[in-house]
Amino acid sequence: MRTRRYDPERRQRIIDAAIRVVGSKGIGGLSHRSVAREADVPLGSTTYHFKTLDELMVAALRQANEGFAKVVAAHHALADTGSDLPAELADLLGEWLAGDRVGVELEYELYLAALRRPALRPVAAEWCEELAEVVARRTDPVTARAMVALMDGISLQVLLTGGEYDAGYTREMLARLIR
Repeated sequence: MRTRRYDPERRQRIIDAAIRVVGSKGIGGLSHRSVAREADVPLGSTTYHFKTLDELMVAALRQANEGFAKVVAAHHALADTGSDLPAELADLLGEWLAGDRVGVELEYELYLAALRRPALRPVAAEWCEELAEVVARRTDPVTARAMVALMDGISLQVLLTGGEYDAGYTREMLARLIR
């Protein structure tokens, strides 16, 4: 372990290390000790920046959520009232699922950890709420939430079954919600 007196990036390295630990060992493998080892920092650094594992998991999930938010932000056609909203959302989901699969699985693992860790629940809900806000600009809020729930369910099914993502099916199901 190298000694670092001034290390302004340490907090970020700890978050990145936590994400790598969860990616390789799952939530069960996450501890201050495993993260400190992965980040090559003293154990006290992890507990200084994150008093509890929940705080560390919140930071990791928030960072993972940012990746999905970037994919959403890059889809400018979502704001275009002339575009086919179900097709745009199906493409968005396909792009996200076709990206870093380990990253997507990690995000869902952290997301589902909120079932047992109440501190994660507000952060776990953020990506759904943010996407629903974007979709609600094109439809009503109730339909937007239903569309996001459908996308979430399809994502989970693809990840759990190892199946192929079917953009045509997703588009058709989303279109049925709008009708």
